[in-house]
Amino acid sequence: MKKWFEISFNKVFFIALLLLIALNILAVISNDVVVSESVKTLFVPVFLIFFFLKNKLSNFIFALFLLSSFLGDAAFVFVSNIDLEKISNFLYFISYICLIVIIISEINLLKIDKVVGVYLLLIMLINAYFLFILYSLLKTIITDSAEVLVFALKSAALIVLLFVSFAVYLTKESKLSILFLILSMCFLFSDIINYVTVYYIYDGRLVLLENVSHALGIFFLFNYFVEFSLIKKEVKEKRTLPSENLMGLNNN
Repeated sequence: MKKWFEISFNKVFFIALLLLIALNILAVISNDVVVSESVKTLFVPVFLIFFFLKNKLSNFIFALFLLSSFLGDAAFVFVSNIDLEKISNFLYFISYICLIVIIISEINLLKIDKVVGVYLLLIMLINAYFLFILYSLLKTIITDSAEVLVFALKSAALIVLLFVSFAVYLTKESKLSILFLILSMCFLFSDIINYVTVYYIYDGRLVLLENVSHALGIFFLFNYFVEFSLIKKEVKEKRTLPSENLMGLNNN
């Protein structure tokens, strides 16, 4: 019965993702820009409702990510004021910092091979170079230096997030590390498309792709914490089992 409930819960969680994607598709078909962008604000609340069916929100950093991500979505969609759009990007920056804090403790530098370490450093330098090029391009497009700075901070946080996630994956190659690497790539891909739609060309199909990628990132993040909770519970049960057996032997 317990196993059946776990399978049903995972299916329901996946169905929630499909419903959100369907809403995005309908919004694009309706050709309504406001509706298309507003659907994005449903991602965090919908997944959070299904998450609460079986889990508790006990991680403060995770809760801070959800809050900053939701407020970032809401500010970007419902506010046209340019100053509040900067706040939206800054809130996204905070949310990505939260993800970095969550995963960075999983890095074990002693387990990283020298060749792998050089490879990771090379990737980091290449990403930093592309970020510098992007920053230079934005300075020619955007006159507001504060907006450029906030965008650069958000992009830098995403690059660091992907780098750390990849490093953790190389050292552990566990289900949790794979989930975190995938969600990091989803958020990065979503942000790249957002950059194109905001500063170059707006297209409903690109917005759909951006929203779906963002929804997948949040979906995999919730799955990460569900899996983390299950592993933590199993470890706790394994630790308590020997002590219970020992108490039984003492009673005998």
